[in-house]
Amino acid sequence: MSKDKLIPDLRFPEFKNEGEWVIEELGVLSEIVRGGSPRPIEDYFTTDENGLNWLKIADVPSDAKYITQTKEKVKKEALSSTREVNSGDLILSNSMSFGRPYILNITTCIHDGWIAIRKISNKTFEDYLYYFISSESSQTYFQTNAAGAAVKNLNAEIIKLLPIYLPKNKKEQQKIASCLSSLDEVIAAHSQKLDLLKDHKKGLMQNLFPSAGEKVPKYRFKEFENDGEWVSYLLKDLTKINQGLQIPISERFTEKVENSFFYITNEFLKSNSERRYYIKDPSKNVICNEDDVLMTRTGNTGQVVTGVSGAFHNNFFKIQFDRNILNKDFLVFFLRLPDTQRIILSYAGTSTIPDLNHSDFYRILMKIPSSKEQQKIASCLSSLDALITAQTERIEQLKLHKKGLMQGLFPKLDD
Repeated sequence: MSKDKLIPDLRFPEFKNEGEWVIEELGVLSEIVRGGSPRPIEDYFTTDENGLNWLKIADVPSDAKYITQTKEKVKKEALSSTREVNSGDLILSNSMSFGRPYILNITTCIHDGWIAIRKISNKTFEDYLYYFISSESSQTYFQTNAAGAAVKNLNAEIIKLLPIYLPKNKKEQQKIASCLSSLDEVIAAHSQKLDLLKDHKKGLMQNLFPSAGEKVPKYRFKEFENDGEWVSYLLKDLTKINQGLQIPISERFTEKVENSFFYITNEFLKSNSERRYYIKDPSKNVICNEDDVLMTRTGNTGQVVTGVSGAFHNNFFKIQFDRNILNKDFLVFFLRLPDTQRIILSYAGTSTIPDLNHSDFYRILMKIPSSKEQQKIASCLSSLDALITAQTERIEQLKLHKKGLMQGLFPKLDD
C-alpha cells in the first residue's frame, strides 16, 4: 500500500481540511448474501399479480442505476428457495458481466446469479456505495480477484473483502453522491433525447418510402405531392455489383507498404477499425473509395458501409449505379429500411452462415421518385443522422467527464 495519504485529488472546498479518509471492508459495512433459485424455476412462474417479483440479470439495462420493476413473478412457495431483497438494498451480478451495482427501488426475489448488499451501516448509505462500487478502484479489485479461467465469477467472500474508501464526514459522502447523481441525470436526459431522435428517424423512414404494395409514401414533401407514383425497378435494372477478393493471411500486411491498399474485411467492421490489414496491387474492380457503397453479403448480411476506401474482401458487394438516376444516400437509406433488410435476410437463407448471391440481390424491388425528391428525402434523413451522431458524441463526452470526475473524487492507492 502506498505511504501517501488517503485523500482524493478533487475535493469540495468545504471539506479541504477534513483530513484523510478511512478504509472499511464492505462486509463490515453491510451484510453480503447470495440469491437463490427454486428448481425447476419453470414450475414457479406465475401471472398472478400477487406473486413475488422475480429479477433476472437479462431484465436489467446495463446502464441503469435503479431497479424499479421485474418482467416476471414467481409463486409465494418459491420464497423458501430464493432470497427476497428490499428497496434500498444494492445488488450486483456475480458471474459473466459481474460487479456492476444496482440500487433496488422495489422488493424482489433474486436468483443465485445475484449478490445482495443489505443492512448498510450508518457510516455510509446506498448512493455513496453505489458510486464507489462502480468506481475504477472497485472494478479493478473485482477483475483481479474473480475466480475462473474461461468464465470469471465473484463469490460473497471476495465481495465482503472489497475495500471501501470513506470520508469521515458523512456530509462529504453525500456531496460526492449528489454531484455524480446530478451528472447521471444529465446523461439520462441526453440519452432519452437520443432515443427520441432514433425513434423519429425510424418513423420517418417508414413514412418517406412506400410500404409494400404501395406506389407512393404516406408522407410526401409539399413540392412533390402532385408528382405522381414512384416507379418500380428490380435492382438488376438500377445497379451492378462487384464481389471482393479473398486474400490469404500470408499476403496481408499489418503496416502500409508501397503500392498497397487498405483491406476492408468483416474483422475491420467488428473491431471498429482496431485491426487493419493492407494488400498489394489488387485488381481495380475490388477497389472502392469513400463515396462508394459496400454491403456485406455473408455473416452479418445486409450491413451497408460507406465512407471507407481500399480493397474489399469477398464478403462484400460493391454496388455500382448511375448517379444521374439514383441518389447514393437515397440508395443507402433504402437498403437500410427494415422491409429491405427483411428481404435481404430471407434471400440470404437460414444456414449457419447466411449468404446473399448476385441473382437474389438483383431481384429486390425498389421504387424511386424523381432525382429531386430522392435528394430531398436523403437530405432530410442525413440531417437527422447528423443530429443523432452529435447527440451520441455528446453523451460519450459526458460519460468521459463522469469517469474523470470519479477518478478525482475517490482516492487512489498503489496496491
